[in-house]
Amino acid sequence: MTIHHEEHLLDRGAMALMRTMLAVQPKLQFVPETRPVFDELMEKTPGATGVTYEEAQIGGVTGWWCKPRESQDGSAIIYFHGGAYVLGSAKAYRNFVGQIGAHANTAVFVVNYSLAPERVFPAAVEDAKAVYRGLAAAGFSRLVIAGDSAGGGLALALLLLITEDALKGDLPKALAGLVLSPWTDLALTGESMAGRAAADPLLTRGALDEAAELYLGNHNRRDPMASPLYGNMSGLPPVLFHVGADEVLLDDSRRFTSKIEAAQGVAELHIWEGMTHVFASNLALQSAKGALVNIGEFLRRTLHVPSAD
Repeated sequence: MTIHHEEHLLDRGAMALMRTMLAVQPKLQFVPETRPVFDELMEKTPGATGVTYEEAQIGGVTGWWCKPRESQDGSAIIYFHGGAYVLGSAKAYRNFVGQIGAHANTAVFVVNYSLAPERVFPAAVEDAKAVYRGLAAAGFSRLVIAGDSAGGGLALALLLLITEDALKGDLPKALAGLVLSPWTDLALTGESMAGRAAADPLLTRGALDEAAELYLGNHNRRDPMASPLYGNMSGLPPVLFHVGADEVLLDDSRRFTSKIEAAQGVAELHIWEGMTHVFASNLALQSAKGALVNIGEFLRRTLHVPSAD
């Protein structure tokens, strides 16, 4: 199911101003030297009321818990941050992810998975599996896997793995997936790579190509653990997608949704007009607020969690 959202009138001015500012700045490059700039940007998202933050280690992997006051035992969301497998950190993302936790009234663990080029594929996937297994071993039986951008692709790769392992009885099956502007195809074959290039002020095919090379080297870019778009969608739990209409990764969500539905699964794709990559992190936007409300409703329904109100 695909749902289209018109651009909110109050967002038009804000988006026009953002585009004007970005037009005179060099586009972000996915190299280790830009990590401080990226983290500083993500830290601008305000923290959520009533959420506490705690550094922790799960399955040998560090990260941050974002815990609303009324979160229930046994339920958790595992979140993988964006940054093209090169940038990003759990600490920088905790405010934004705390907003998701507050709307879902559920604790979220943001994972500090391995980054390239220091640690290349499949290190991030191994970290993701370790965290899921660690939470399952700690008694978390109701789990949702989530992420944005590259972290969204990693979340979907993990969802494929966990679904297969659950069929063997090795692990509890994840209840759902939640992804924001996921990067699902590191081969960069989506039509929107060219079709939305002029509209996207944040990402370019060239920058993504360089990031994919740092992460994968000469490895097959269509390996489902790197590009889950090429994986087996059979048996996946429901997956919720939110993506901007003005981003080169638009087709990474549209094609993944179509493949889930072709495999008789359930996917809900929200496309937001006028919005760019991971717009939900900008709480000044009405569209971001609307997306977070929808995400919260989906997660509470999936995890059987009452509203915090």
